[in-house]
Amino acid sequence: MRVLVVEDDALLGDAIQAGLKQAGYAVDWMKDGVSADQALLTEPYAIVVLDLGLPRLSGLEVLRRLRARGLAVPVLILTAMDAVEDRIGGLDAGADDYLLKPFDMGELAARLRALLRRASGKPEPLLQVAEVKLDPALHRVWYQDQPVELSVKEFEVLQAFMLNAGKVLTRTRLEEQLYAWGEEVESNAVEVHIHHLRRKLYPAMIETIRGVGYLMPCPKC
Repeated sequence: MRVLVVEDDALLGDAIQAGLKQAGYAVDWMKDGVSADQALLTEPYAIVVLDLGLPRLSGLEVLRRLRARGLAVPVLILTAMDAVEDRIGGLDAGADDYLLKPFDMGELAARLRALLRRASGKPEPLLQVAEVKLDPALHRVWYQDQPVELSVKEFEVLQAFMLNAGKVLTRTRLEEQLYAWGEEVESNAVEVHIHHLRRKLYPAMIETIRGVGYLMPCPKC
């Protein structure tokens, strides 16, 4: 999943970026509100981690502009422990959750997983489609209750399909969700990951919709 982190503190921003990358996210990091606003105009992020005290444009104004454009991307705001007014203002402006500084990276990752589940309409902590189960927290996958070993990118591709089961995903949409700015993407990377998933799980798990993209059928969707 692709995350936008907006934080002007260099040490904290670097720590968040490193921690989320380790957790399997593709991370873009912006250090001011104007850059964040421009990124949100052009890139389809799965989730946003937003500090409110930003230079050039406040985090609150970034959030208001985001919601005014009708974008429903989940937003988690970062705020100081004593900034009650900021927390209230952020939630009233359309934030989905907040986290007090200082915080533990494990808690941030858990809150992001919860927001992603909620946004996709799948509140259960374990994702399941047909006989495939995926645990976002433990990064584990089972098929017919047997564990399956996946690479980091294979896991991300599978999670994207399971969160959007029953919907067609284009190759471009998948690339945008899986790779941050500056990451090199080979022209057939998505196709290779899907090929490996079909081989490791089962061939009909992901269907090719010619000229459009790919679909993970969902019997209960």
